[in-house]
Amino acid sequence: MVRNKKLMSFRSLVTLERFMNNKLIESVEQVHMKENLKELFVGDTVKVGISVEEGNKERVQFYEGIILAKSKSCINFTISVRKVFQGIGVERAFLVNSPKFVSVEVLKSARVSKSKLYYLRNIIGKAGRLKQSFKKR
Repeated sequence: MVRNKKLMSFRSLVTLERFMNNKLIESVEQVHMKENLKELFVGDTVKVGISVEEGNKERVQFYEGIILAKSKSCINFTISVRKVFQGIGVERAFLVNSPKFVSVEVLKSARVSKSKLYYLRNIIGKAGRLKQSFKKR
């Protein structure tokens, strides 16, 4: 009986410690999260601005493409953007809460039924276009 009480108290301490660690991590993440981000959806055509350093100068480089996937877990919010440049598909993943991530502009929205659009990798030309949606989300 005494053994069970010790075990129960140990489990409750471990649970309390995990809870406190989660609260600490959340408070640190809140400092670094961007607040005024637009809602991004898979299938949107976006123009992403990334800060690039060249020598001692800094400029904004824009990358335009379709959001293939997004993964959202607090501060590790990433989007995968694909564009076709000179007939070759180019994909790039962006950390949205990174200080290098300057801006995002939604150019078009598309109606899609999947959460990951990886099938667009195998489609060539006009077949890879998505049906545009004009509704505000």
